[in-house]
Amino acid sequence: MSEPTQSRPTRPPTPASLSSRSDRQFEILILALASVIVLVFLLSIYLLGSESWPALQRFGLEFFTQRTWNPVEGVFGAVAMITGTLVTSLVALAISVPLAIASALFVAEYAPKWLANPVGYLIELLAAVPSVVYGLWALFVIAPILSRWEQGFFQDPARLALYTSCKNLWDSGSTTLQCFFVPSTFDGRGLALAIIILTVMILPYTASVARDVIRLVPQEQREAMYALGATKWEVISRAILPYARAGIMGGVILALGRALGETLAVAMVIGDSQDVLKSLFGGASTMASVIANQFGDAQEALHRSSVVTLGLTLFFLSVIVNYVARLIIGRLTPKGIQ
Repeated sequence: MSEPTQSRPTRPPTPASLSSRSDRQFEILILALASVIVLVFLLSIYLLGSESWPALQRFGLEFFTQRTWNPVEGVFGAVAMITGTLVTSLVALAISVPLAIASALFVAEYAPKWLANPVGYLIELLAAVPSVVYGLWALFVIAPILSRWEQGFFQDPARLALYTSCKNLWDSGSTTLQCFFVPSTFDGRGLALAIIILTVMILPYTASVARDVIRLVPQEQREAMYALGATKWEVISRAILPYARAGIMGGVILALGRALGETLAVAMVIGDSQDVLKSLFGGASTMASVIANQFGDAQEALHRSSVVTLGLTLFFLSVIVNYVARLIIGRLTPKGIQ
C-alpha cells in the first residue's frame, strides 16, 4: 500500500487577497480624505508662520513678553492680549462649569420628562444663537446695569479716594488686588462684561455634553447603589459623576476652545484697550478681538505681521489645549471603557 501523501499547509489569506477592487478604492479614498486634514493643518502653520516671520524676526521672544502694543511707534507686544484671552476664558469657564453640570444633572436625573425635554432644547438653543446677537444683548441689557453700578460706586467719598489712589497706580503701569476690583470706566464695557457674555455663550456646550454623558451611565450602576441604601446624592456623587467625568471634561474643553476663539461678541464688549489688565471693570483685549479690530486697518507690513502672529499664537494655544485635554480625558476615563 502506498503511503498517503501529506498536503502542504496553506498560507492564511492576506487582507489584500480577500478585499475586492471596490474595497481597495474605498480605502484609497478614505486615506486621501484623511490626508486632507493633515495637509490643511500643515498649510495653516506654513501660511501663518510665513506671515508672522517679519514680526518674529524683528521682536523675537520679546513679542510675547513686551507690554506695549503701539502701531504708531511700531512697537508690538502681545502680553496684554495673551493675558486678556486667558483671563476671560478661564474665569468664564470657572463660572459656567458648575452651572452647566447642575443643569445637566437636573435635566437627566431630577426633572420629569415633560419638563426635561423643553429645558434641554432651550439649553441647546443657546449654542445656536449668533455671536453678534449675544454682543448686542450684552451692550443693551448688561452694560447699562454695570454702568449704573460703576457710577454709583463713586457716590461714597471713601470709594472716590480709593479710585484716586488706584488711578495713580494704573497710570504708573501697575495695580493691586484691591484696585483690580475698582471700576476704571463708567460705560459698563470692559473685562467683566466680556466674562459675563462668554459665560453665557459657552455654558450650553458643557451642559449638552454632560447631559448626554450622564444619560449614558448604565442604569445598573444606579440600581446597585439604591440597593445598598444610597441616597440620590450618593448615587450621583459615587456612581454617576465618576463614570461620566471623562465625557464631562470633554465638554469643558470644548467650551474652553469656544471661549479662547470667540471674536465678534468679545470685540463688541471688551473695550479694545491694549494695556495690561489693571481693573476687572476696565477695558481690555483678547487675541481674537485685536485680530478682528485691527487686521483690516493694518497698513504697515510690521503691524499686519504682528496681528497675524497673534493668530499663530492663538492657533498653537488651541493645539496645546486639545493635547492636554486628551491627556486629562485619558486619565479620567474608567479603565473598563477605555
